[in-house]
Amino acid sequence: MIKLIASDIDGTLVPDGYNKLNTEYFDVILKLKEQGIIFAAASGRQYSSIAKLFEPVKDNMIFIAENGSYVTCRGEDMSVSVMDRDIIHQLIRDIRSIPECEISLSGKHFIYVESTEKGFLNLLIHEYRNEVEQVTDLLEVKEDFIKISIFHKTDATGAAGNFIIPKWKDQLEIVCAGNQWLDIMNYNVSKGEAIKKIQKQLNITKEETMVFGDNLNDIAMLKQAGESYAIGNAREEVKQAAKHVADTNVNDGVLQVIKALLK
Repeated sequence: MIKLIASDIDGTLVPDGYNKLNTEYFDVILKLKEQGIIFAAASGRQYSSIAKLFEPVKDNMIFIAENGSYVTCRGEDMSVSVMDRDIIHQLIRDIRSIPECEISLSGKHFIYVESTEKGFLNLLIHEYRNEVEQVTDLLEVKEDFIKISIFHKTDATGAAGNFIIPKWKDQLEIVCAGNQWLDIMNYNVSKGEAIKKIQKQLNITKEETMVFGDNLNDIAMLKQAGESYAIGNAREEVKQAAKHVADTNVNDGVLQVIKALLK
């Protein structure tokens, strides 16, 4: 019997950057809860961005934010992975040297940027609906940080990966979170590790877990589920890692599978 369902958001539940969810999901999440099944939204997004997306049911689910760096439920932190400040400062200096890339620095409740590029700011504030603080120098921000992200308009991995990944791959977790984003967290932080912690805390097995995803940063999460689904528009590597392939995000593939489970 399934006791935990976790789904990625961008590319899986909605097209990348969408800030509205099919309202049928709200009813389905409540029905899952009635049947003793927990729903978790797992994303590279900031917690507040995910919470706004699920506003009507936000107190009836778990949030796996910032690619697993921050897990919370009903205002209670389940896990937080804070990065070393010296490493953050080295990364900021490294990323500043890469042409056409922007930096976003994530605390638990705010994303900090020093960019003035209007398209980037519009994406963060109006499309993802993040809580964003614009500063003159990221090195001066005193908050604890849980993730640093590299943004490029077309290919973050191509633009930054050849420099950042070889230098930092043995110290940090670096994942592709879509064409435009490269996310960097503490080593062994991932959506998969977040699922593993939830399973342990709630005494839920891998076989009692169902997971949905579309991108490379979802593969670790798929491996933690007995019933794993790539959606129809997922990357080929994700389809190969999943047990099943559902319909596409625009056809509400995740919703179709969950509604069938509830019958």
